[in-house]
Amino acid sequence: MAKVVFIHDPETPNLPRSISKTVTIKGSQTLEIQGYSLTKGMGVGKYISSDPFFVGGHLWKIQFYPDGKTKDVSGDIYVSLYITWVSKCEKDTRVWFEYLLLDESGNKWYKSNGSFKRMEKDKRWMAGPYTLLPGGNGTIGYVDFCKRTELEASQLIKDDRLTILCSVGVVKTSMDSHKTFTQPLPLSDLGQSYVNLLESKDGSDVSFKVEGETFYAHKLILSTRSPVFKAQFFDPLKEENSRCIRIEEMHAPVFKALLHFIYCDVIPDLDSKWLDTIMTQHLLAAADRYGIERLRSLCESRLRKNIAINTVASTLAVAEQHCCFQLKSMCLEFIGLPKHLEAVMQTDGFKNLKESCPALIEELLKSVAQLGDYSSISWYERVAKICSSGKQLLVCFIQNRVIEDDANGKRVKG
Repeated sequence: MAKVVFIHDPETPNLPRSISKTVTIKGSQTLEIQGYSLTKGMGVGKYISSDPFFVGGHLWKIQFYPDGKTKDVSGDIYVSLYITWVSKCEKDTRVWFEYLLLDESGNKWYKSNGSFKRMEKDKRWMAGPYTLLPGGNGTIGYVDFCKRTELEASQLIKDDRLTILCSVGVVKTSMDSHKTFTQPLPLSDLGQSYVNLLESKDGSDVSFKVEGETFYAHKLILSTRSPVFKAQFFDPLKEENSRCIRIEEMHAPVFKALLHFIYCDVIPDLDSKWLDTIMTQHLLAAADRYGIERLRSLCESRLRKNIAINTVASTLAVAEQHCCFQLKSMCLEFIGLPKHLEAVMQTDGFKNLKESCPALIEELLKSVAQLGDYSSISWYERVAKICSSGKQLLVCFIQNRVIEDDANGKRVKG
């Protein structure tokens, strides 16, 4: 980068000044030619072109001429290689360029003094800069990049494939005015300001009783974030609501976290992964209850990432109750794995699952059968432990499986 600084009076400090910055903006593109041998005989002046690529505000293309751009008077056939300026500009453009060939290991080779040489690591071999003029032909490169016989005798064509790497550097100059005074902008504290408002209780016009705890809030903020609160506070068809509302079937910490999200759009983190999962399960239910779709989606995403042995059963129950189909599918697949099944069945969450969502047991059996080795009756007997009253269901399931396997030429072994 070149810098030219003009100062009106070097003895006078803090005077305005201008800074000229000249930099090179670089970019690269590869052109892989598969079936190289079939390109010979295309004809002089015929070329293979890459897709356009963008560098320094301009579009460029690589053009490879297997039989040369022009016929050489010596009778030798040279391959030609050019970079073409696709997008024209109204002013001169200074350009560096570099052509390299890649071997099958990705090593870079360049042409120098009639032979190919391997490029050392972190080295560059760029030619230029050249000036492209408006209205010109907009191409730079080599009509005699190398003899075709030399190229074919090298190790650069492997499995009839040739790979060309072209790098372009566009020289840009810009002017910057010197800024004597700079002041960084402070980060947004809008979320924290709303949390402070919630915690200070200033201007609150509604309170909630949850498990003996009282929470103060603002109807306008709650109704803006939740259609349920909006209908409760501002529906003209409803009677005037009390300033104190009792919340049933929700734990106080969950309601507190719900208010925190409503005010600052962030789910509070807990130190324990297990506690975090349990809280997220309850928050998903609360989000569904109050119609807060963003919170519901965030909770479902967090539960998908935190599926574990000790919580997967309760997460599955929540997914079933609140129609989280992707989360439900992931839980069924996790439990169905043989390495997880026995451990999950020992958890309290699984016992509660059998009581609260008995319909899930049949789905779980199918998931287990699909993921497990169902080639022996003993395996089915282990699966029967999933439900205390699942023997009849299991027998029916085995019979269906035997019929399916028999149709496919397999038998369940006793």
